[in-house]
Amino acid sequence: MKELIINADDFGLCEGSNRAILSAYREGILTSASLMVGGAALEQAVSIAGQNKGLQVGLHLTLVQGHSVLPPEEIPGLVDAEGNFTTNPVKAGMRYFFEKSLRDQLRREIEAQILGFLETGIPLSHVDGHLNIHMHPVVFDILQQLMPKYGITSFRLTRENLWPNLAIDRGRLTGKMLDGFIFSSLARRCSPCLDKLGISYAAEVKGLLNSGRMTEEYLSGALDSLVDGTTEIYFHPGCYPCGVLRELMPEYLHERELEALTSPRIRDKLKLLGIGLRNYRGECKAYV
Repeated sequence: MKELIINADDFGLCEGSNRAILSAYREGILTSASLMVGGAALEQAVSIAGQNKGLQVGLHLTLVQGHSVLPPEEIPGLVDAEGNFTTNPVKAGMRYFFEKSLRDQLRREIEAQILGFLETGIPLSHVDGHLNIHMHPVVFDILQQLMPKYGITSFRLTRENLWPNLAIDRGRLTGKMLDGFIFSSLARRCSPCLDKLGISYAAEVKGLLNSGRMTEEYLSGALDSLVDGTTEIYFHPGCYPCGVLRELMPEYLHERELEALTSPRIRDKLKLLGIGLRNYRGECKAYV
């Protein structure tokens, strides 16, 4: 049987993200969302989750292009004076790997984000990361120590098959090949550790190679290539006007991603193919 976890990232980032996630859950096929506990619209996101108990919520670990939970003076190697992480993911990844002096700061900020999530009172369903930073070797090694401590039993193991993606969209070929290689390598490193800890993950994750461009047309094609078992597909839906989305992700097709999540044609195709909707808790969602 083929099942889908449909997740929206950046919950709590801004009102534009929050409005879209609420709409995609109530009017569409969304089953879960990932919360940025350092996001400016955190309180609104927590309120939305509290009023929609069926919307499962995980932690969107943020160590790049976002705001810290700890005060800047406690983690000066990670953030600027206002508590902002670098916006350059390559620079962040290199520093986190090679500068061993940052590892204690990383651990404290990661744990603070987990604790910040738990303080919301929302059940923590899974862990993933902004720009998939949770797969970074140093970050993952910290997470594999903290996840059992806090009872976290699901993880986004980010890796996506390249060829089915290219059959739908051949854009950004070089970047997709590089991303596919990097994350398949990281996944091979992470999966034995997750198995040993008894932490579950989907058979495949789609959304990496077409991040920000998960349109209705693309999603329709992706449904034809699902593997048996559970697949997670993640999105970045958004509603405009929203200055934050325009500033941080000007090339993302936020509104078109929301259209994909609420499309009657997508729902019809899911029914036709017999694909079930579920979340990491295993709860099924009926087609809207």
